[in-house]
Amino acid sequence: MNTIFRKSMLSVAGLAFAGGVFAGPIAAHANPAADAKPVAAVQTTAAKPQGDQSHITLNGEQTANVKAIIAATKKAGLPERAAVISIATSLQESKLENLGHLGDANDHDSLGLFQQRPSSGWGTPEQITNPEYSTTAFLKGLRQVDGWQDMPLTDAAQTVQVSAYPDAYAQWEQQATDLVGQYWNS
Repeated sequence: MNTIFRKSMLSVAGLAFAGGVFAGPIAAHANPAADAKPVAAVQTTAAKPQGDQSHITLNGEQTANVKAIIAATKKAGLPERAAVISIATSLQESKLENLGHLGDANDHDSLGLFQQRPSSGWGTPEQITNPEYSTTAFLKGLRQVDGWQDMPLTDAAQTVQVSAYPDAYAQWEQQATDLVGQYWNS
């Protein structure tokens, strides 16, 4: 028994030493001050964004829609994390464009920033294409998700949206976080 215990302890010590040997030189040359990049100060208990991140350059209409989503989130009394989830969802669903009916290219009768469907009870076409209304409808669904504040963004968005591509929301988390950081207090 002593031999097994001793070998186990030596193995653990060896792994700890090896980890230090490999990580030490890397950490010794790291310069956090020089490597630091400005980051949005969005409060969240969620982990670092999942997977590869996408980014688009926004035009005036898209920026106005970001501001409308943030305003609706504040009006609903929800925190910045709710705005991040909402903006990431809209980035995935419409690239922050308030889409009307797209004919044959449309996914059923999906409309607006969040591609909500009148036939699924999200509201009338006029309501769904109103950024404040569509955001409030999305946030109402988000509030019904137990623990949404602490779950990965893509899980929270998917629970509300029920998309055929449930993991697609994650790619927009960094840009959504940056946009909320930029516009939340403006």
